[in-house]
Amino acid sequence: MERVFNFSAGPAVMPLEVLEQAAAEMTNYNGTTMSVMEMSHRSKAYEPIIKDAEALLRELMAIPDNYKVLLLQGGAWTQFAAVPLNISTPEGKACFIDTGVWTNKASKEASLYTNVEITASSEADGYTYIPQVSKDMFSEDTDYLHICYNNTVYGTRYTKLPDCGDITLVGDLSSCILSENIDVSKFGVIFAGAQKNLGPAGVTVVIVREDLLGKHRSFTPSMLRYDIQAKNGSMFNTPPTYSIYMCKLCMEWVKRQGGVDAIQQLNERKSSMLYNYLDNSKLFFTKVRPDSRSMMNVTFFTGNEELDKKFVAEAQTAGLVNLKGYRTLGGMRASIYNAMPVAGVEKLVTFMEDFEKNNMN
Repeated sequence: MERVFNFSAGPAVMPLEVLEQAAAEMTNYNGTTMSVMEMSHRSKAYEPIIKDAEALLRELMAIPDNYKVLLLQGGAWTQFAAVPLNISTPEGKACFIDTGVWTNKASKEASLYTNVEITASSEADGYTYIPQVSKDMFSEDTDYLHICYNNTVYGTRYTKLPDCGDITLVGDLSSCILSENIDVSKFGVIFAGAQKNLGPAGVTVVIVREDLLGKHRSFTPSMLRYDIQAKNGSMFNTPPTYSIYMCKLCMEWVKRQGGVDAIQQLNERKSSMLYNYLDNSKLFFTKVRPDSRSMMNVTFFTGNEELDKKFVAEAQTAGLVNLKGYRTLGGMRASIYNAMPVAGVEKLVTFMEDFEKNNMN
């Protein structure tokens, strides 16, 4: 069966060999004659799965020993509340660099638990770039700075981390984790939903520096306390067992490709192919500034809504699916995560070239 090229922003394309391995092991994992879905999370059969998943993430991201790795439920949105509940103080504030939808949502959620300040924003320019900040822009009562490293909606990305001095940096890496090398030691907290590059929906990774544990607000629910989750090895309650298993398979796949170094080179190649075409096209264009362009989510437009709709419809017929842009932005969006093969981007560019020839007046 020929599979479509799936450009969905998430849940997203997964490596075919991972899906095939999971299918082969569905009813009999490792000789247990059981599915991973059926296993107790505290069984001897399941224990190596969650331990190997954590070990693989530590290896692939070079996570320092003084960080805890948590494999949790609730999605990245839950972390919009968990972060301020765990590391903010009653007299302090959380600062945000506003780069679009997800920092907006995160700051609104944080404002329920702490004081919030928007330090910089690119809203006035349609979120087409990452605003720069300097450490003198933060006051002494700042508890942490929150950034969304890669923005799925607008197609922007940090190419260098903001200068915030000694202030704790919090990063939402939901749409770019394992896509490029990132220095974990620069962050106090990293969190990421799995459904872009790590595996299926259901798992949220939290990487938290140990000195931040135990600083939670007194009213923090037990399920959201980092110290409790760390003490219990991510098994304070039943974790998302099967999703963790799938993440393990995906990380093993990343390792087989040559690790994050090799994956980053491949992602740079794929995104460059698409941006190079867009920069030379007479029909399609991207609004994102060159110094802020995402490798994961490429947004583009024709400038004509009806033509955009026609493109999306014809692309789907050609086996290029889920190219419609975010509902509030319009246009098109090609999400080219780790598992999107080069062949998918090549087919997309070829289709765009043909569409341009057939639709230019």
